Amino acid sequence: MEPAEQPNDLVSADGRNRKAVLCQRCGSRVLQPGTALFSRRQLFLPSMRKKPALTDGSDPDPAGDLLQEHWLVTDMFTFENVGFTKDVGNIKFLVCADCEIGPIGWHCLDDKNSFYVALERVSHE
Repeated sequence: MEPAEQPNDLVSADGRNRKAVLCQRCGSRVLQPGTALFSRRQLFLPSMRKKPALTDGSDPDPAGDLLQEHWLVTDMFTFENVGFTKDVGNIKFLVCADCEIGPIGWHCLDDKNSFYVALERVSHE
């Protein structure tokens, strides 16, 4: 499968985010410009919904999307505003800390320094 072109309006020459990353729903700032690296990695994220519905276990096979374009953050303290779900296996999903909509991203507990925010699940300004 041929990867899509890198979104030049969002990614700087050094591979970082040119614009701030915001929650699509409430507009809360998730990342400042220049704080994340563009990354291509195929990850499954459940469909967007409020945080309690992501972790209550009521849907054993949730619908979702296989996403490839992400912002990679290597330190959780880089985020301006992000929340985490309870563990789902060895994964924590990232959600907006203000409105709790998500998941906007993905974090594997086996890799303490990789936090992925899906470009399709956030806005940019």
